[in-house]
Amino acid sequence: MKKWIVGAALLSSTAVLAQNTTNKEGSHYQFTTIKNLDAFDVQNQGMTGTCWSFSGLSFFESELLRMGKGQGLNLSEMYVVRTMYPLKAANYVRMHGKANFGEGGGFPDDLLCLRSYGMVPQSVYDGNKDKMYNHAEMESLLEGMVKTVGNSEKTINPSWQKAVDGVLNGYMGPAPEKFEYKGKSYTPQTFAKELGLNADDYVIVTSFTHHPYYQQFVLEVPDNWAWEKVYNVPLEDMIGIAENAINTGYTVAWAADVSEKYFSFGDGLAVVPDKDWTELTPEERKNLFIEPGTEKTITPEVRQHAFDDFETQDDHGMHIVGLAKDQNGHKYFRVKNSWGTNNPGSGYFFASEPYFAYKTTNIMVNKKAIPAEIAKKMGIK
Repeated sequence: MKKWIVGAALLSSTAVLAQNTTNKEGSHYQFTTIKNLDAFDVQNQGMTGTCWSFSGLSFFESELLRMGKGQGLNLSEMYVVRTMYPLKAANYVRMHGKANFGEGGGFPDDLLCLRSYGMVPQSVYDGNKDKMYNHAEMESLLEGMVKTVGNSEKTINPSWQKAVDGVLNGYMGPAPEKFEYKGKSYTPQTFAKELGLNADDYVIVTSFTHHPYYQQFVLEVPDNWAWEKVYNVPLEDMIGIAENAINTGYTVAWAADVSEKYFSFGDGLAVVPDKDWTELTPEERKNLFIEPGTEKTITPEVRQHAFDDFETQDDHGMHIVGLAKDQNGHKYFRVKNSWGTNNPGSGYFFASEPYFAYKTTNIMVNKKAIPAEIAKKMGIK
């Protein structure tokens, strides 16, 4: 996941957002809240491909709020990014350049960092933020270095990793090994432990037909550089897990394709029209985000075809914090994004259930959020 956009400053109040009854001014969509859960302030990933860290850590922050801990705590997304870069670089070199390297990542990276390296507050480590994050120059340097080493036919100088760290330190600063927070001393590991965040409490779930259901497989997307496994379930189960999570007080980290023309953060809405975009008239396109209409029926076969021909790609991570229905009884997820607050929902938007069914690549949830009958089939206790 590597989607980025330039947005506005963050908004500190989420109470106002919960009162939205439509997606934008002038729209005829009328939303009724089914459930809305707590989340920390909307953040801005700037011109970086680090949505996976922003969405994953927003999810962890909501977990802390659910547990009655970490009120107002902003976790450092750039600590996770800074920690993952050397691991991705080492993997790329060991694979002789036949692996993915870049700003992108996924929820497995967030879990890996939590499990092995801990977490730190944003106030302790901001990754040298200067108004807005921009990793373009740093990324260019790092990519050139690992490609040179990874594709080398000569003996590799073992100091290459120090050189990578040097670039990261120059642009982001060293990741803290110890720090003070609210009068106490921590390491990132002891801080995460005291917060009560446990990586073993979370699983990543998807739904595709090219692997057996209720088993795990390595999700074949480029940013899954560590080849982590995910759980595969039928489409209706994946939707059911997400809805059950929200209805029982658990939020959902959401990875999806947002490159479709019927996804519009600027209009605060993502839907799937029943006709292909090229078949829509100019008037139908204009009204798509204003007038509720008929959406495409998403079957496992439709979903799989979009994934197989690369129409659906793993290009953005977001955070689902609520569930609503429109005046026709159709369901929508309320989604927190990391593109700042310069949209009608002040950083939030609504995604229809068909859009979720069609364009989701995977979700991360607390295991307790999975309905018991589905968890049993998945082998989760």
